[in-house]
Amino acid sequence: MPDGVWEWPHGDRRIEGRGALRTYFGSRPADRLSRRMCTNVLVDVDSATTATATSYFATYRVDGYTGGMLPPQLPTNVGHYEDTFRKVEGEWLLARRVTFLPIGAETQRLQG
Repeated sequence: MPDGVWEWPHGDRRIEGRGALRTYFGSRPADRLSRRMCTNVLVDVDSATTATATSYFATYRVDGYTGGMLPPQLPTNVGHYEDTFRKVEGEWLLARRVTFLPIGAETQRLQG
């Protein structure tokens, strides 16, 4: 099982390794405001060193944010993660995350 893999089934994105993940998240616009709410997290400990989890999420995200409070809006994405964890030297690490996005839209840019 490779370490640090984030992928989207039915899509063309797969990010593997800490450096690639850092680059991916670092490439997001500096004016992006993003909040993800996760719920119904279910973790199954499969062994002393492996676990799997499913968690559902809704992402609220806009570009062009300059501060202050925004009016309520619909989520940009709604989906779930299927995660695999490995315990390495006493620490639980995310080894793989598969993201399922049945509901999604482009990130809205605020008019300013």
